[in-house]
Amino acid sequence: MATFAYVGRTRSGAVKKGELSAKTRDEAVDQLRKQSVVVTSLEEKKGGKGGFKLSFGSGLTDKDLVVFTRQFGTMINAGLPLVQCLEILSTQSENKVLRETIGEVKTQVEAGSTFSDALRRHPKVFDDLYVNLVHAGEVGGLLDTILTRLAKYIEKAMKLKGQIKSAMVYPATIMGVAVVVIIILMLFVIPIFAKMFLELSGGKVALPGPTQLVIDLSNAFIAYWYIIFGGIVGTIVGIKKYYGTVQGRMVIDKLLLKVPVVGDLIRKASVAKFTRTLGTLLSSGVPLLDGMSICAKTSGNKVIEETLFNARTSISGGKTIADPLAASGVFPKMVTHMIAVGESTGALDAMLGKIADFYEDEVDQAVASLTALLEPAMMVFLGIVIGFIVIAMYLPIFKMASAIG
Repeated sequence: MATFAYVGRTRSGAVKKGELSAKTRDEAVDQLRKQSVVVTSLEEKKGGKGGFKLSFGSGLTDKDLVVFTRQFGTMINAGLPLVQCLEILSTQSENKVLRETIGEVKTQVEAGSTFSDALRRHPKVFDDLYVNLVHAGEVGGLLDTILTRLAKYIEKAMKLKGQIKSAMVYPATIMGVAVVVIIILMLFVIPIFAKMFLELSGGKVALPGPTQLVIDLSNAFIAYWYIIFGGIVGTIVGIKKYYGTVQGRMVIDKLLLKVPVVGDLIRKASVAKFTRTLGTLLSSGVPLLDGMSICAKTSGNKVIEETLFNARTSISGGKTIADPLAASGVFPKMVTHMIAVGESTGALDAMLGKIADFYEDEVDQAVASLTALLEPAMMVFLGIVIGFIVIAMYLPIFKMASAIG
């Protein structure tokens, strides 16, 4: 979204100045036209505090969105007018980005836009899932119910995301500590030992193989640290750039699904997210094909995304949901069987909710299994690496002590 500064005239001839957010100039002009403002000047603002925030993310957390959605649903349920709800929430929200966005949504609603169309103008804050559910609530006259359901969905998605992150925190911390310890040993400790050995032996006695290896690695690290560091950074950047391509995402996501334990966790999390999202969309009145598109876009894994888009194509051709999902081999058989039962009984949304509940529990167990597997593995790794360095440094001392004895 870009920020435009405008000057225009109202129907009464009064000059009106201000700023608004829009994707394009045409969209900005359209917004002003709905407000009965004839544009005389329209310029896009470059840089600035707001532009910086929008270019690097919305600055909004899931928790902020949950609080807004719950409060908004409660107000609508209490019978408050839509614009008044937006006015209240725009003044009391603690998040600046959300506060400004709600204010812009309020202005667009007052100008004649529907609530869902106004939300659609802010894709970095309100995604397709959010907008489509709100649209379904507007059409069905169940906006308060939909908002409550949406808040519960976001909370469950937050919990699932938190479970995945918690599984990664421990190994990342241990690896970080291990890297720092090894760097300190290589840069500061080993050179002291190397100098001491050289002085004691006068350079005439050969050091044990492990000791010489560690000293050589230390010397190489000190001499070429910038090349090593540059190589690591270059590799990370290269992988990120490759992952940014369609082929790269497909290759890496496919490999991740095949990694033992980790792949199982990703698959279960993807199933839980897909079934929870589609179940919420269908129970809120969103058409199946639209729901499949939204689920594919928000899947987070290119393999799952392609599978869901292919399934959507098959469904539009007259097939059931379960058949293309089963043929893909990506989804577990239990999931496709339960979806088939849900379709045949006409209770697909309820069945999807049950599958989501089951697989969210499975994610809990998978996280526990991953943590239980990683803890001893990381300890063994640290013990071997640091133990090898310590023993290598003490071998010459043992050798000299034996010679003196």
